[in-house]
Amino acid sequence: MRQVVHIFRKEFSAYFVSPIAYIVIAIFLLVTGWFFFATFFLNNQANLRIFYALLPIMFAFVIPAVTMRLISEEINVGSDEILLTLVVAMLIPTVAYPLTVSFIGQLDWGPVAGGYVGAVLLGAAFSAVGLFASSLTRNQIIAFIIGMAICFTLTLIDKMLFFLPRSLLGVLAYLGADFHFQNIAKGIIDSRDIVYFISICFIGLYGAYLALLQRH
Repeated sequence: MRQVVHIFRKEFSAYFVSPIAYIVIAIFLLVTGWFFFATFFLNNQANLRIFYALLPIMFAFVIPAVTMRLISEEINVGSDEILLTLVVAMLIPTVAYPLTVSFIGQLDWGPVAGGYVGAVLLGAAFSAVGLFASSLTRNQIIAFIIGMAICFTLTLIDKMLFFLPRSLLGVLAYLGADFHFQNIAKGIIDSRDIVYFISICFIGLYGAYLALLQRH
């Protein structure tokens, strides 16, 4: 347990000593904040639907940018310590969004809580994908491109079903990360959505494990 705590402190400090954490968090908050507040007063509704609609797309870009160094760079310096620390750090400042909404109108906190639970699950799933991408190459840029491509595919696949055979719609819709995230963001915790995110985590981490075995 002490070793785990030591690794956590080391990785967390490494991120926040370097400008990586601040750049990633700043871009994330800037983009989500702009789109949220720019359209909030136009919709005149006390909810976080706009923020939750944007979150999977932002995660599909930001999380691979964070995870691209976790294995590829660590192998280059001769260490296999892996840890992701920024997802929750990115989400904490966004609590200002529902607090702001609650002062303006009557906010239903059930979907808000569900949305943040879904955001953590989504972040965990995309982090596992990012780790898998990072395990495939020593090049951080390539790892970022692979991870982003997979995350964007998982995010948008259920938006591209209109031209596919009807027999495949059910299966492919289930593969969509945004589909499951939006279900949870409604405040309804369904076991099928939980199983989906856990499955993505398992597949990503197991894939990274197999990739690392082939390197040694």
